[in-house]
Amino acid sequence: MALELRHLRYLLAVAQHSNFTRAAEDLHISQPTLSQQIKQLERTLGVQLLDRTGRTVRLTDAGEAYVHHARRALRDLAAGERAVHDVQDLSRGHLRLALTPTFTAYLIGPLTADLHARHPGITLTVQEMTQDRIESALLADHVDLGIAFQDPHLPGVTATALFTETLSLVIGAHRPDTGPRPLPVRHLAEHQLALLSGDFATRSHIDAYFAQQHVTPRITVEANSVQALTEIVQRTPLATVLPDAITHDHPDLTPIALDPPLPTRTVALLRRADAYRSAAVRAFTQLTHDLTHHRGYTPAP
Repeated sequence: MALELRHLRYLLAVAQHSNFTRAAEDLHISQPTLSQQIKQLERTLGVQLLDRTGRTVRLTDAGEAYVHHARRALRDLAAGERAVHDVQDLSRGHLRLALTPTFTAYLIGPLTADLHARHPGITLTVQEMTQDRIESALLADHVDLGIAFQDPHLPGVTATALFTETLSLVIGAHRPDTGPRPLPVRHLAEHQLALLSGDFATRSHIDAYFAQQHVTPRITVEANSVQALTEIVQRTPLATVLPDAITHDHPDLTPIALDPPLPTRTVALLRRADAYRSAAVRAFTQLTHDLTHHRGYTPAP
């Protein structure tokens, strides 16, 4: 029997779900058909790929080795299809972008506007996720590019520095003067804060700064949305900590530098090192560099 791509997809589905019934439902085929197709694959290879003796279906040692190569083969084939359909004049194309949540507040809007203005034929898929998930998605070829931070990366992920992000204390424009500028960080004990939740890398960055300065602020609100924080700060006496780039687009927000200042971070464009770089990817990469320069973001060191 000739090996077909469906056999690889079926095996990967069973490996993912560890269950024939759930895998069959996901594939929209019957369980007997799925079981038969996997047995055909095993006969073709002359080896048992699945251990069916337990309560859940597990890959055998041979199955683990085969699945590793099957995933890579399907990923490379998908990349090949995109390469065949890549249009160099950018009259059409598709780009899959992932970014950490903070950037949806100030970067994705201008980027999308510029992309549409320059290359209206390119469609864009945007996903918001944590940095570790972005890197895993790049390696699995689920996204083409990621925007995150210049931290240590997984092997196979390449980062290109874009700009330096600075953070400040942020209050509503309606608030009275908070005192000296920049504000000594110890004075934060006098302020109630609304901060991003622990799901955000930005929150970890802020917490590390407070710990280093031996300051324990009064955190009265935690939110998993930058938009929620900006609304709260505009309408209450609470303060927050956000990237300066966000306050540039919000006249109702006032940034206040802290003393000592919060450490800066380098924002980077991430991609898989060996990934095919389509015309859309190349165009978006150039557009991103152009936009961050035009908006006056601090160049990365």
